Amino acid sequence: MNEFAQRLPLAGEELIEVRIGDQQYAIDIMSVREIRGWTTSTPLPHAPAHVLGMINLRGAILPVVDLGARLGVGSTTPSASSVVVVAHIDGREVGLLVDAVCDIITVTEGLLQPPPDIGDQGVREFVRGVMTTEGGIVSLLSLDSVLPAEVAAQAA
Repeated sequence: MNEFAQRLPLAGEELIEVRIGDQQYAIDIMSVREIRGWTTSTPLPHAPAHVLGMINLRGAILPVVDLGARLGVGSTTPSASSVVVVAHIDGREVGLLVDAVCDIITVTEGLLQPPPDIGDQGVREFVRGVMTTEGGIVSLLSLDSVLPAEVAAQAA
């Protein structure tokens, strides 16, 4: 089995499709704990630019990361229609701000393809695979790379 196939969800597993701006991304559903509407966050002093702040999630303090800013595709301006995807990443809960949750995708044989090789290893670190759906091309994110332990620690 090649390196690409070893890192991908198996046929029958599900992904959550989210939208950031005009781009579609997928997150492994097993990483998602809940989906909630946007609530104003409290800023964290000296936090990285992609960390919006923190919110109270049933008594637990949860850092909120602007996923678009972290991916380098532009900051998301939070609005009443924005969504926070609460994900379990590298042993901790983190809120990911996105514009919308669009769909649930069931992985089928041959759906996922390797990301294009553009000579930049960063793309392959952040994107585990790409797929074509009725809505266009969707990139499957590697949350462990998007928020590695040291970045998640800065956010927390």
